[in-house]
Parts: sequence; structure tokens; C-alpha cells
Amino acid sequence: MFRLFFAMLQFMSRLPVPGRWSQGLEVNQYVRGIITFPFVGLLLGSLAGLVFMVLQPWSGLPLAALGYVLALALLTGGFHLDGLADTFDGVFSARTREKMLEIMRDSRLGTHGGLALIFVLFAKVLLVSELSLRGNNMLGVLAGASVAGRAACVMLMYRQKYARESGMGNLFIGKVSGMQTAVTLACGALLCVLLVPVAGIWAFAITLAAMMAFAWALRRTLGGHTGDTLGAAIELGEVVFLLALL
Repeated sequence: MFRLFFAMLQFMSRLPVPGRWSQGLEVNQYVRGIITFPFVGLLLGSLAGLVFMVLQPWSGLPLAALGYVLALALLTGGFHLDGLADTFDGVFSARTREKMLEIMRDSRLGTHGGLALIFVLFAKVLLVSELSLRGNNMLGVLAGASVAGRAACVMLMYRQKYARESGMGNLFIGKVSGMQTAVTLACGALLCVLLVPVAGIWAFAITLAAMMAFAWALRRTLGGHTGDTLGAAIELGEVVFLLALL
């Protein structure tokens, strides 16, 4: 379990994880690590939340919220944000399915991807500022958002089709079992309740419903999912969770 956690932490973040902590795991075993996604989110969200807590007393809410967003982006290396931009560039290109997937592979940032990044980052700053003004326990809220986003993205994996022939997303998409999905969602729900009592479970349920709809829409458009769409789901899941707490 611990080796899987550290392997997923190494996979999803830029934190310096010693290789020996995940030694012995083959890449094709990474699918078993899906159950640790909520705990990876807990760690990353807590670290970014601490940045907000440290900055807020002397910098004010907007700058502290911006510090949280920046910290989370640095912790993940912009991994999920890149997937968000690529997904929106492809999906909103109004091209054929094959061309959409080709556009998503292009490393250049397009108009739709840029707009998606601006919207998500700006929304996070506004939502975090507003939730803090309403007297919420922000460390719990911010950790909960990262937990919810990473737990709910399993809905883009379970019984889904991979849209390409190869790629990182192929490690998980269509290969996650029903039991692994249930455990991942149960862990995500439990952590959200502990971090944000009462409201956390409703926010998690809304996030889950939104990601199910997102998975359905992308499957109709792209014919399946990719690593980019998983990253997009994580980013959008965080925004939906924060929005649901208002």
C-alpha cells in the first residue's frame, strides 16, 4: 500500500520521492494505485492549503488565494492544468474526432485552452477568497477539494474506453475494477466528511455527479478518454467542489 502511494505521489506531483520507496513496482501495476489517489490529493491539498494559511494574515485573501493556486500548480508541475488546456483546445476545435485528438497532442497552447486555464485559475482564486470570508476552515476545505478532484476522476476510468492506442492514461482508463472504484470513492467521501463536516459529503456528491456528466460528454465527443481528460477532470473537480460549498 505504501509503495503504491509513493509511486502515485511520484507520478502525480513534483515532490522529491526517493525511488526506493516505490521500488519493485512495475508500470503495469500502477492501476492498483488508484485507491491512493484521494490520499495523494490530501497531501497536495494540505501543503497548498498551508501556503494559504501562512500568507492570509499579512497579505490579504486575494493574494493568499493566489498563493494557494500557485503552490498547487508548482506541486503538480502544472501536470493537470496542461491536460485541461489540451482537452479544451481539442474538444472546442470543432474538428473531426481524429483531428481533436491530434490537437490535444500538440504542445502549443491554443485560444480555448488558454481561456480554460484563465477561467479555472481565476475561479479558484475567487472561490477560495469567498469561502474564507464566510468563515470556513480553509485548510480542510482546500485539502478536501484536492481529495474530491482526484477521487472523482475515477469515473473517467471505470468501464471507460481509452481514446488512443498508447499513452499514460492507458495505465488506468478501462482497467480500473469495480472494487477499486468503490474503494477510491469511499475513501474520497470519508476524507471529505472528515475535512469538511456535513457539507463535505454533499460537495463530494455534486463533484461526483459533475464528473460523471463530464465523462459522458467527452466519451460522446472523443470516443473515450486520455491522460489529458483525466487532468482536466481533476482541475474541474476541484472547482466544482469549492463551488458546491458556497
